[in-house]
Amino acid sequence: MTRARSTPTTEAVSHAVSAPQRNRESTLESRVLAAYACGMDATDRLIDAEEYAALPDRGHRHALVAGYVVAEPFPVARHDRIRGRIERLLYAFVTRHALGEVFADVGYLLAERPDTVRGPDVSFVSKTRLEGFDDRRFFRGAPDLAVEILSPSNRPAEIHAKVADYLAAGARLCWVVDSDRQRVTVYRKLLFPSHFSADDVLDGEDVLPGFSIAVAALFDEKGA
Repeated sequence: MTRARSTPTTEAVSHAVSAPQRNRESTLESRVLAAYACGMDATDRLIDAEEYAALPDRGHRHALVAGYVVAEPFPVARHDRIRGRIERLLYAFVTRHALGEVFADVGYLLAERPDTVRGPDVSFVSKTRLEGFDDRRFFRGAPDLAVEILSPSNRPAEIHAKVADYLAAGARLCWVVDSDRQRVTVYRKLLFPSHFSADDVLDGEDVLPGFSIAVAALFDEKGA
């Protein structure tokens, strides 16, 4: 199979997203071009999840969105501290109750033809859905719980697109964590989010029954 190094045109990127999503399109185009500027392997066509998995690791974060490699900036330390705190809290609860597995930065194949592979900051997959899972490949479908932590580079349309992809692929619950506002936005349906402030208690609902944590504790530097 011959590969050529070429930069996708604006027209090509536009076909990867729907017309009403102009903000997402602009963001996607800039991230695609950034990926190629960073030296990612390029092709003159869309690539699939298998080809994406085989791309060389050049120290750049990226995702596969509608067949295109999309560059993502590395998170800052504050982002990773919150991610680690959430991962530890979920891991302790899930392990204690033998509910499944908690992952960080694992790729999920959310759509095919063209393929979309995204990796939430933290995710949970129930035990029954892990049966027969080949851990050498991307998990097919969305996690039961996807957690995204906002970064300074994130735009509202970009986060909305990520949540939409998770829910469309079968995610039962999505948390979007905003450290600046000390707020968590919870999605079960894309158009009907719930907002939890620092004074509220976040719970796992029917996805992680019995799990609860004060929202403020997610941002407490002295906490877990």
